[in-house]
Amino acid sequence: MTQLNKKIKLYAKANGVANINFTSDVKLQDDMIDGVSSPYIKEWNLDIPQPTTEQLATYESSAQTEENNNAIRATRKSAYGNIGDQLDEIFKDIDAWKTRIQSIKDANPKETE
Repeated sequence: MTQLNKKIKLYAKANGVANINFTSDVKLQDDMIDGVSSPYIKEWNLDIPQPTTEQLATYESSAQTEENNNAIRATRKSAYGNIGDQLDEIFKDIDAWKTRIQSIKDANPKETE
């Protein structure tokens, strides 16, 4: 269902809606059919037309890239460590810190669209 959230956010943004509340503006449901997840829009309360399945499909690649990049950001954040420790590391040897941070970025590159 996360992928559906992302596609709806991208669709809404392209149509002038910056923020969506998924408890009141758009409600999603995920019915299991023969053991397969089948998420769909249960309720649409935005002032733009509800997207068709075909319209949402056009955002598949962008939504997947965004999800992948969010996972990469989380991995990087964990690898960077505590900000206090980083500040101490910068104070002691900024070049070593830069090298360490660059190696984390190189090992966890973000995707481009």
